[in-house]
Amino acid sequence: MPGGAGTPREVLRVFLVLGLSAFGGPIAHLGYYRHELVERRRWVGEAEYAALVALCQFLPGPASSQVGFCLGWLRAGPFGALAAFVAFTLPSALLMFLFALLVPRLGGPLASAALHGLALVAVAVVAHGVLGMARQLTPDLPRRAVAVAATGAMLAAPAPALQLLVVAAGALAGLLVCRDTTIPQAPGGGVLDPRRAWLPLALCAGLLVALPLVATTHPLAAVAAIFYRAGALVFGGGHVVLPLLEQSVVAPRLVAADTFVAGYGAAQAVPGPLFSFAAFLGASLPAGMGGASGAVVALLALFAPGLLLVAGLLPLWRRVVGHPRAAAAVAGVNAVVVGLLAAALYDPLWTSAIDTPADIAIAAIAFLILRRWQRGALPAVLWCVLASCAVTLLV
Repeated sequence: MPGGAGTPREVLRVFLVLGLSAFGGPIAHLGYYRHELVERRRWVGEAEYAALVALCQFLPGPASSQVGFCLGWLRAGPFGALAAFVAFTLPSALLMFLFALLVPRLGGPLASAALHGLALVAVAVVAHGVLGMARQLTPDLPRRAVAVAATGAMLAAPAPALQLLVVAAGALAGLLVCRDTTIPQAPGGGVLDPRRAWLPLALCAGLLVALPLVATTHPLAAVAAIFYRAGALVFGGGHVVLPLLEQSVVAPRLVAADTFVAGYGAAQAVPGPLFSFAAFLGASLPAGMGGASGAVVALLALFAPGLLLVAGLLPLWRRVVGHPRAAAAVAGVNAVVVGLLAAALYDPLWTSAIDTPADIAIAAIAFLILRRWQRGALPAVLWCVLASCAVTLLV
């Protein structure tokens, strides 16, 4: 299997620095990669990097982590890919796990206000994400109609099973209304020999079928099934994992809605991938499912589908682009995920976080920080937490 001139240790060191410093979400992460690995270290060229980004944006999963996984593999083979994933993910995962341990111990009005501020920043971040994704993924009237229909369906009858049906309906709608969509090219050489590409793809599909069947055998098997299914359906960006996980852990009352929203807000304040939110949720699950074991299983299960898919599809991508229907179906699914995220913006985020006019004002200013002033998520987090605490002290 191919690998570059580097070593897994080198990849681990470089991606650990990125994992400690890459604030700002998936788009910002891709900028960090380009500066550090394309311009400075020249691990890959501009054209190859752009093709990797295009491929990962068309697949379910966390695009920035998938790109990092591929870069690690191209640099140092399969162990380089694992080193890139572990180093980039571990800092944020540990921080989210520690936050999950801290939340039950927080008491008093100021601690409650700080947690409420994290909920408010989640509202602003997701609103910003919905608008940005809508501009990119629903550029025409047919796809906007698909997104609106998905929002209405999820608000009318929210259920994990309905999400699967809505995503499937989006793929069918894409075949009808997105016929002119094209998929960018990607490198023909790649992470795996094409003759072995079926291995990760078969494992990805096999786990999707097998994990629900064994979910009743052990609490951690149930955790793996929940988070693996969510990871397999995250088209369109990291924020889309929010409605998928909300339906899987909040609706069945495995995690309280306010805890879920506070954890999602905290995830905006740490570097590294947004999917590290899984470590918080896994640790917050009930006894037998949660704790350190739950955090590890949830984290790995959420990332696994996207990494397996990109490992298997990279060497086959040139064949995929020869089928226009594949691009049309993906375009329809992407329109659906805009609708799913819009539904999640209202429930659970708005319904659990917005209680007063002051909450609306705080969230609105955070939204302006993100969208108009483009200051990033960390200043928005600090604003919401400090403003929420100030309101508590003044009232």
